[in-house]
Amino acid sequence: MGFVKEFKEFAMKGNVMDMAVGVIIGGAFGKIVSSLVDDIIMPLVGKALGNADFTNLYVALSDSIPAGASLADAKAAGSVFAYGSFIQNVVDFLIIALCIFMMIKGMNKLNKKKEEAPAPEAPKGPTQEELLAEIRDLLKKN
Repeated sequence: MGFVKEFKEFAMKGNVMDMAVGVIIGGAFGKIVSSLVDDIIMPLVGKALGNADFTNLYVALSDSIPAGASLADAKAAGSVFAYGSFIQNVVDFLIIALCIFMMIKGMNKLNKKKEEAPAPEAPKGPTQEELLAEIRDLLKKN
């Protein structure tokens, strides 16, 4: 029974639950970024590059692939080097990496503010005028 109790304590710790929530949100975020890249960014880039469709960019590695075939048809007919899909996946990765970087940078900034304790008050002492008066009095004595 000790193993089950120990596992339950581990599974219910805040870090494990936070990680589970992060994985679920990360999966959903990945889908959003993929849609952003596939449906918005790459069509605009393709239009700017002369109506290039990145989803169908490939190099045929087999002679049995007819010229001008779509990527799906080319894959069915033989081996292809689908570099258009690779370009889209690289753009996906860069956007996700940028978002994670910005999120971690923001979290570090928040943690830094929490760690900064207010500076202790300066010890109460004589004011500048009082010090100058003391110096004046000492000079008068000499």
